[in-house]
Amino acid sequence: MFGDLPKDDEGNRQPAEQRLEELLEEIKLADQAGLDVFALGEHHREDYAVSSPEIVLAAAAAITKRIKLASAVTVLSSAGPVRVYEDFATIDLLSHGRAEIMAGRGSFIGSFPLYGHDLKDYDRLFEAQLDLLLKINEQEIITWKGSLRAPLENQRILPRAVNDHLTIWIAVGGTPESVRRAARHGLPLIIAIIGGSPKQFKPLVQLYKDEYQANGHDNTKMKIGIHSHSFAAADSKQSADTLYPYYASQMSKLGRERGWPPYSRQQFEAGRTKEGALFVGSPAEITDKIAYMHELFGITRFVAHIDVGGAPHKELMNTIELYGKEIIPALRKIL
Repeated sequence: MFGDLPKDDEGNRQPAEQRLEELLEEIKLADQAGLDVFALGEHHREDYAVSSPEIVLAAAAAITKRIKLASAVTVLSSAGPVRVYEDFATIDLLSHGRAEIMAGRGSFIGSFPLYGHDLKDYDRLFEAQLDLLLKINEQEIITWKGSLRAPLENQRILPRAVNDHLTIWIAVGGTPESVRRAARHGLPLIIAIIGGSPKQFKPLVQLYKDEYQANGHDNTKMKIGIHSHSFAAADSKQSADTLYPYYASQMSKLGRERGWPPYSRQQFEAGRTKEGALFVGSPAEITDKIAYMHELFGITRFVAHIDVGGAPHKELMNTIELYGKEIIPALRKIL
């Protein structure tokens, strides 16, 4: 989730305080319902309640027992790797080993001016920050030098995560070089598939598999995930009719910012077909579609992003329950 803040009929956004309270209820339910991972995105906009996933995940660690707690994503280009490691190591300790990082370059650029970074360093920053984060994850005492920050000389990074290791995923939107980077480092890959046809991403997944093997990594440890928008209800029409107004409002807003035409019901319904990128429908439809993604890509994780546009809290809770009671058990039988 991103903690979307919907507007009411008068144009007023939901208070962030209320949305954060709901998020914690949703995370607690996801844990009780048997979901494997709950991931929170980082944004610095009026649309979203979560600018610091680490703080919300730390709160979630205290009210959950088994679910993994991840960022989705940590915008590593504009974040300090030392602080990122310290924060997630702390979450890992609070949750007894359940923290994960999904690191990416982000789909918005708002964090760059906020944290004093130059957009011209977009790629160099990510490469350097990732290099330092991985070194910190490997060793407690760090000596490191880069061109975009002061060097570290025999600095101890504490606290250390449980088992002295955090799982770090690389999240990508479709850039081949980002896929190659993940493969070079032998890191798990997660691809955001939020439009068009998932089949279009097959060459990227194959590139990752080829590069992963070419760099000498153990294929048995390869992890590939996809992140797509999802929403479930008892039947297909109910799911679509409930989500569409919220989803279309958010997609149209983003479209206006980026020069796209307004989002239409036709686009929405095309996305809900087998070859589309929307996992919106009945539990059986979503189950079949996730199984199809496994067939296409050999995925080991599916991340269902369910609060796009800010559907009501009770509907998000219902989606979580349906994933726990129907979708996940059915998938485990299939896979």
